Amino acid sequence: MLIDSHCHLDSYPNLPEVLHRARQAGVGKLLAIGIGDGPETMHRALELAQAHSQDVPQLWASAGIHPQEAHRANSEALAKLGTLAQHPRCLAIGEIGLDYYHPENPEISVQQSAFVDQMKIAAAAGKPIIIHCRTSELATPAAKARFGAADAWEDLLRLIRQHWTPTGLPGIMHCFSGNQEQAERSLAAGFYLSFAGNVTYPKSTIIQKVAAAVPSDRILVETDAPFLAPIPLRGSTNEPAFVVHTAQFIAGLRGISATQLAESTTSNFGALFPASLSVSQSV
Repeated sequence: MLIDSHCHLDSYPNLPEVLHRARQAGVGKLLAIGIGDGPETMHRALELAQAHSQDVPQLWASAGIHPQEAHRANSEALAKLGTLAQHPRCLAIGEIGLDYYHPENPEISVQQSAFVDQMKIAAAAGKPIIIHCRTSELATPAAKARFGAADAWEDLLRLIRQHWTPTGLPGIMHCFSGNQEQAERSLAAGFYLSFAGNVTYPKSTIIQKVAAAVPSDRILVETDAPFLAPIPLRGSTNEPAFVVHTAQFIAGLRGISATQLAESTTSNFGALFPASLSVSQSV
Protein backbone atom coordinates (compact mmCIF):
# COMPACT_ATOMS: atom_id res chain seq x y z
CA MET A 1 0.00 0.00 0.00
CA LEU A 2 1.08 3.56 -0.74
CA ILE A 3 0.02 6.70 1.09
CA ASP A 4 -0.23 10.10 -0.56
CA SER A 5 0.90 12.30 2.30
CA HIS A 6 -0.14 15.59 0.68
CA CYS A 7 -2.90 16.27 -1.82
CA HIS A 8 -5.48 18.99 -2.39
CA LEU A 9 -8.80 17.25 -3.01
CA ASP A 10 -11.41 19.95 -2.54
CA SER A 11 -11.07 21.36 -6.06
CA TYR A 12 -11.76 18.19 -8.09
CA PRO A 13 -15.14 18.21 -9.86
CA ASN A 14 -14.78 14.45 -10.38
CA LEU A 15 -13.53 13.38 -6.95
CA PRO A 16 -15.24 9.94 -6.93
CA GLU A 17 -13.38 9.04 -10.13
CA VAL A 18 -10.11 10.37 -8.70
CA LEU A 19 -10.52 8.28 -5.57
CA HIS A 20 -11.42 5.21 -7.61
CA ARG A 21 -8.23 5.51 -9.66
CA ALA A 22 -6.21 5.94 -6.46
CA ARG A 23 -7.71 2.73 -5.09
CA GLN A 24 -6.97 0.89 -8.32
CA ALA A 25 -3.35 2.09 -8.13
CA GLY A 26 -2.91 0.69 -4.63
CA VAL A 27 -3.08 3.98 -2.72
CA GLY A 28 -4.68 3.18 0.63
CA LYS A 29 -4.70 6.51 2.45
CA LEU A 30 -4.65 10.19 1.54
CA LEU A 31 -3.89 13.25 3.62
CA ALA A 32 -6.16 15.97 2.27
CA ILE A 33 -4.62 19.38 2.86
CA GLY A 34 -7.05 21.86 4.36
CA ILE A 35 -6.08 25.29 3.14
CA GLY A 36 -9.09 25.71 0.85
CA ASP A 37 -9.21 28.99 -1.00
CA GLY A 38 -8.28 30.74 2.22
CA PRO A 39 -9.27 30.58 5.89
CA GLU A 40 -12.98 30.73 5.12
CA THR A 41 -12.84 27.36 3.37
CA MET A 42 -10.02 25.54 5.16
CA HIS A 43 -12.63 23.20 6.69
CA ARG A 44 -13.42 21.54 3.36
CA ALA A 45 -10.68 18.89 3.58
CA LEU A 46 -11.94 17.82 7.00
CA GLU A 47 -15.45 17.48 5.62
CA LEU A 48 -14.11 15.20 2.89
CA ALA A 49 -12.17 13.16 5.45
CA GLN A 50 -15.30 12.66 7.50
CA ALA A 51 -17.29 11.65 4.44
CA HIS A 52 -14.67 9.08 3.34
CA SER A 53 -13.45 7.85 6.72
CA GLN A 54 -14.44 4.25 6.03
CA ASP A 55 -13.62 4.15 2.33
CA VAL A 56 -10.54 3.03 0.45
CA PRO A 57 -8.56 5.10 0.06
CA GLN A 58 -9.21 6.36 3.55
CA LEU A 59 -9.09 10.13 3.90
CA TRP A 60 -7.54 12.15 6.69
CA ALA A 61 -7.15 15.91 6.79
CA SER A 62 -5.07 18.84 7.86
CA ALA A 63 -6.05 22.47 8.34
CA GLY A 64 -4.00 25.62 8.04
CA ILE A 65 -3.50 29.07 6.55
CA HIS A 66 -1.09 29.07 3.61
CA PRO A 67 1.61 31.78 3.69
CA GLN A 68 0.06 33.33 0.59
CA GLU A 69 -3.01 33.97 2.73
CA ALA A 70 -1.10 35.10 5.84
CA HIS A 71 -2.66 38.56 5.72
CA ARG A 72 -6.00 36.87 6.42
CA ALA A 73 -4.79 35.10 9.57
CA ASN A 74 -6.83 37.31 11.87
CA SER A 75 -8.21 36.34 15.28
CA GLU A 76 -11.36 34.82 13.75
CA ALA A 77 -9.39 32.67 11.30
CA LEU A 78 -6.98 31.51 13.99
CA ALA A 79 -9.87 30.64 16.30
CA LYS A 80 -11.42 28.57 13.50
CA LEU A 81 -8.11 26.78 12.99
CA GLY A 82 -7.89 26.05 16.70
CA THR A 83 -11.31 24.41 16.56
CA LEU A 84 -10.47 22.33 13.47
CA ALA A 85 -7.20 21.25 15.07
CA GLN A 86 -9.09 19.51 17.86
CA HIS A 87 -10.98 17.21 15.52
CA PRO A 88 -9.71 13.60 15.61
CA ARG A 89 -9.61 13.35 11.80
CA CYS A 90 -7.44 16.46 11.57
CA LEU A 91 -3.95 14.99 11.77
CA ALA A 92 -1.85 18.10 11.33
CA ILE A 93 -1.69 21.86 10.93
CA GLY A 94 -0.69 22.86 7.46
CA GLU A 95 0.40 23.63 5.02
CA ILE A 96 1.97 26.61 6.77
CA GLY A 97 5.31 28.34 6.46
CA LEU A 98 6.97 31.02 4.36
CA ASP A 99 6.84 31.88 0.66
CA TYR A 100 9.11 34.57 -0.74
CA TYR A 101 8.69 33.31 -4.30
CA HIS A 102 5.63 35.22 -5.50
CA PRO A 103 5.88 39.02 -5.52
CA GLU A 104 2.21 39.43 -4.62
CA ASN A 105 2.59 37.51 -1.35
CA PRO A 106 2.17 39.26 2.02
CA GLU A 107 5.04 41.10 3.65
CA ILE A 108 7.67 38.95 5.36
CA SER A 109 6.69 40.11 8.82
CA VAL A 110 3.04 39.21 8.16
CA GLN A 111 3.99 35.74 6.93
CA GLN A 112 6.24 35.10 9.89
CA SER A 113 3.63 36.24 12.40
CA ALA A 114 0.99 33.94 10.88
CA PHE A 115 3.47 31.06 10.89
CA VAL A 116 4.32 31.51 14.56
CA ASP A 117 0.66 31.84 15.53
CA GLN A 118 -0.15 28.57 13.77
CA MET A 119 2.76 26.74 15.35
CA LYS A 120 1.32 27.76 18.71
CA ILE A 121 -2.08 26.36 17.76
CA ALA A 122 -0.48 23.10 16.61
CA ALA A 123 1.51 22.81 19.82
CA ALA A 124 -1.61 23.37 21.92
CA ALA A 125 -3.40 20.63 19.97
CA GLY A 126 -0.39 18.30 20.05
CA LYS A 127 -0.47 17.97 16.25
CA PRO A 128 2.47 17.94 13.80
CA ILE A 129 2.93 20.74 11.29
CA ILE A 130 3.22 20.54 7.51
CA ILE A 131 5.66 23.05 6.08
CA HIS A 132 5.56 25.00 2.83
CA CYS A 133 8.77 26.84 2.03
CA ARG A 134 9.78 28.70 -1.11
CA THR A 135 12.49 31.31 -1.17
CA SER A 136 13.20 34.07 -3.69
CA GLU A 137 16.53 32.64 -4.85
CA LEU A 138 15.06 31.30 -8.10
CA ALA A 139 12.09 33.63 -8.26
CA THR A 140 11.21 36.29 -10.79
CA PRO A 141 13.00 39.66 -10.75
CA ALA A 142 9.82 41.15 -9.28
CA ALA A 143 9.96 38.76 -6.32
CA LYS A 144 13.64 39.43 -5.79
CA ALA A 145 12.92 43.14 -5.79
CA ARG A 146 10.08 42.63 -3.30
CA PHE A 147 11.83 40.35 -0.84
CA GLY A 148 15.46 41.28 -1.44
CA ALA A 149 18.13 39.08 0.10
CA ALA A 150 15.71 37.45 2.55
CA ASP A 151 16.01 33.67 2.60
CA ALA A 152 12.81 31.80 3.43
CA TRP A 153 14.72 28.68 4.42
CA GLU A 154 16.90 30.52 6.93
CA ASP A 155 13.93 32.39 8.36
CA LEU A 156 11.86 29.20 8.49
CA LEU A 157 14.49 27.11 10.28
CA ARG A 158 15.15 29.94 12.74
CA LEU A 159 11.46 30.24 13.64
CA ILE A 160 11.15 26.47 13.94
CA ARG A 161 14.14 26.41 16.28
CA GLN A 162 12.64 29.15 18.42
CA HIS A 163 8.98 28.15 18.47
CA TRP A 164 8.62 24.51 17.43
CA THR A 165 11.66 22.46 18.43
CA PRO A 166 11.03 23.08 22.17
CA THR A 167 7.65 21.35 21.83
CA GLY A 168 9.28 18.06 20.84
CA LEU A 169 6.61 17.56 18.18
CA PRO A 170 7.46 16.40 14.64
CA GLY A 171 6.47 17.72 11.25
CA ILE A 172 6.74 17.31 7.49
CA MET A 173 8.77 19.31 5.02
CA HIS A 174 6.21 19.10 2.23
CA CYS A 175 7.39 18.84 -1.39
CA PHE A 176 10.96 19.04 -0.17
CA SER A 177 12.93 21.11 -2.65
CA GLY A 178 15.91 22.20 -0.57
CA ASN A 179 19.53 21.15 -0.60
CA GLN A 180 21.41 18.59 1.48
CA GLU A 181 22.28 21.05 4.25
CA GLN A 182 18.65 22.16 4.58
CA ALA A 183 17.61 18.51 4.61
CA GLU A 184 20.04 17.72 7.43
CA ARG A 185 18.86 20.69 9.47
CA SER A 186 15.23 19.72 8.90
CA LEU A 187 15.89 16.15 9.98
CA ALA A 188 17.73 17.38 13.07
CA ALA A 189 14.67 19.46 13.95
CA GLY A 190 12.51 16.31 13.91
CA PHE A 191 10.97 16.63 10.46
CA TYR A 192 10.15 14.03 7.85
CA LEU A 193 10.97 14.87 4.22
CA SER A 194 8.16 14.34 1.73
CA PHE A 195 8.91 14.19 -1.99
CA ALA A 196 6.49 15.12 -4.76
CA GLY A 197 6.47 14.66 -8.54
CA ASN A 198 9.08 17.34 -9.14
CA VAL A 199 11.73 14.94 -7.87
CA THR A 200 11.29 13.06 -11.16
CA TYR A 201 12.14 16.08 -13.34
CA PRO A 202 15.51 15.96 -15.13
CA LYS A 203 16.74 19.25 -13.67
CA SER A 204 15.93 18.24 -10.07
CA THR A 205 19.35 16.77 -9.44
CA ILE A 206 19.81 18.32 -5.98
CA ILE A 207 16.45 17.05 -4.75
CA GLN A 208 17.21 13.63 -6.20
CA LYS A 209 20.43 13.41 -4.22
CA VAL A 210 18.55 14.26 -1.04
CA ALA A 211 15.83 11.70 -1.82
CA ALA A 212 18.47 9.05 -2.33
CA ALA A 213 20.15 9.74 1.00
CA VAL A 214 17.37 10.60 3.49
CA PRO A 215 17.08 7.99 6.28
CA SER A 216 14.55 5.28 5.49
CA ASP A 217 12.56 6.08 8.65
CA ARG A 218 12.06 9.76 7.72
CA ILE A 219 10.88 9.68 4.11
CA LEU A 220 7.37 10.18 2.72
CA VAL A 221 5.88 10.45 -0.77
CA GLU A 222 3.16 12.76 -1.99
CA THR A 223 1.56 14.16 -5.09
CA ASP A 224 0.71 17.74 -4.10
CA ALA A 225 -2.17 17.05 -6.50
CA PRO A 226 -3.50 18.62 -8.60
CA PHE A 227 -0.03 20.16 -9.07
CA LEU A 228 3.39 18.74 -10.05
CA ALA A 229 2.42 15.64 -11.99
CA PRO A 230 5.44 13.33 -12.19
CA ILE A 231 7.13 12.07 -15.29
CA PRO A 232 5.79 10.40 -17.45
CA LEU A 233 2.61 12.42 -16.81
CA ARG A 234 4.14 15.87 -16.44
CA GLY A 235 1.84 18.54 -17.80
CA SER A 236 -1.36 16.74 -16.92
CA THR A 237 -3.57 17.35 -13.90
CA ASN A 238 -1.97 15.46 -11.04
CA GLU A 239 -3.97 13.11 -8.83
CA PRO A 240 -3.26 10.71 -5.94
CA ALA A 241 -2.95 7.64 -8.19
CA PHE A 242 0.15 9.19 -9.74
CA VAL A 243 2.08 8.89 -6.47
CA VAL A 244 2.98 5.42 -7.76
CA HIS A 245 5.28 6.98 -10.39
CA THR A 246 7.04 9.17 -7.85
CA ALA A 247 7.50 6.23 -5.48
CA GLN A 248 8.94 4.05 -8.22
CA PHE A 249 11.36 6.79 -9.22
CA ILE A 250 12.56 7.33 -5.66
CA ALA A 251 12.93 3.59 -5.13
CA GLY A 252 15.23 3.55 -8.15
CA LEU A 253 17.30 6.39 -6.71
CA ARG A 254 17.68 4.46 -3.46
CA GLY A 255 18.41 1.12 -5.10
CA ILE A 256 15.46 -0.65 -3.52
CA SER A 257 12.21 -2.13 -4.78
CA ALA A 258 9.02 -0.10 -5.06
CA THR A 259 7.50 -2.49 -2.53
CA GLN A 260 10.22 -1.69 -0.01
CA LEU A 261 9.71 2.04 -0.46
CA ALA A 262 5.95 1.63 -0.06
CA GLU A 263 6.47 -0.31 3.16
CA SER A 264 8.83 2.25 4.67
CA THR A 265 6.79 5.32 3.71
CA THR A 266 3.58 3.70 4.97
CA SER A 267 5.29 2.79 8.24
CA ASN A 268 6.61 6.34 8.57
CA PHE A 269 3.19 7.85 8.03
CA GLY A 270 1.81 5.64 10.78
CA ALA A 271 4.61 6.58 13.14
CA LEU A 272 4.05 10.27 12.48
CA PHE A 273 0.26 10.03 12.66
CA PRO A 274 -0.70 7.15 15.00
CA ALA A 275 -4.36 8.13 14.77
CA SER A 276 -4.31 7.14 11.09
CA LEU A 277 -3.75 3.51 12.08
CA SER A 278 -7.33 3.39 13.39
CA VAL A 279 -10.17 2.69 10.98
CA SER A 280 -12.88 3.32 13.56
CA GLN A 281 -12.69 7.11 13.86
CA SER A 282 -15.61 8.05 11.66
CA VAL A 283 -16.60 11.16 13.62
